[in-house]
Amino acid sequence: MPIISSNYKGNTFTKNGHLETLLPALFRKVIVQFARERITLKDGDFIDLDWQRQNSKNVLVLFHGLEGSSQSQYMKGFSNHFFEKGYDTCAVNFRSCSGEMNKLLRSYNSGVSDDIDEVLKHIIQSQSYTEMYLCGFSLGGNALLKYVGEQSTLLNPIIKKATAFSVPIDLAGSSKVLANFSNKMYMQRFLKSLNSKMKQKAIMFPGSIDVKGIEKINTFDEWDSQYTAPMHGYKDSADYYQRCNALQFLPYIGIPTLLVNAQNDPFLSNTCFASKEANDNPYFFFEAPKYGGHVGFSESFPNGIYWSENRARLFFEET
Repeated sequence: MPIISSNYKGNTFTKNGHLETLLPALFRKVIVQFARERITLKDGDFIDLDWQRQNSKNVLVLFHGLEGSSQSQYMKGFSNHFFEKGYDTCAVNFRSCSGEMNKLLRSYNSGVSDDIDEVLKHIIQSQSYTEMYLCGFSLGGNALLKYVGEQSTLLNPIIKKATAFSVPIDLAGSSKVLANFSNKMYMQRFLKSLNSKMKQKAIMFPGSIDVKGIEKINTFDEWDSQYTAPMHGYKDSADYYQRCNALQFLPYIGIPTLLVNAQNDPFLSNTCFASKEANDNPYFFFEAPKYGGHVGFSESFPNGIYWSENRARLFFEET
């Protein structure tokens, strides 16, 4: 029964989930020297990969959260930590997230396991790694867990383990939580960024997207029904959430995989705590520290190595 009792004691200065979420995002400064590689996907679109390389035989591949990128502090923190420990690292930018709008009408969402598959196959075929490790955060964590579950025992054998942090594995449940007044600040910030991209898409694809009234949308349920679902082949937000939530794929995971969700994460519903799934699947490990916020897990502020970075590496290096 791989439910793990967490040793994370929280941040030295605050145990508040909102502060643990906001302070690293706003004030952590991580300097990384990435080298960019652009790959062309089967449908003609592109994805940008940002690398730290040192001719290692081990590589860590990172997947960011909603409206994040390789420049998100948690992505740079993980990349630096693992690079210093001897790994090559690859920070994946989902479509439209690398600083340049992607070519097609479709973009990215919580279920883009097809893009993850193409990226990983490209890395495996073009490089000579003997061991690959995967890590996803929030939305990217959901897509990664979905991918690992879908592939089950069919994953390339060089993919050894996966970790995911702060993941809304029940998309519908977390959508409702994020609609709460206490999360209004986060919702407004996400929607501002998403709306800006959608307006760019409307210019790129005249007549395909109606952005009239977009500023009146206040929840993910509305936004996903209006834009995410029709742009990616789903009937509505309910269909998108049902088909893409990672929760349903956890029983099929066939490589050692760790999910860490903090109990005070302001983004997560109670249904995002996967104790039953961990009890039932010997390959799926679940850890729920009392503190950490959403993609926080700092031990002091604002800089330094974060607990989550050490936690992932120790999980990967366990025999």
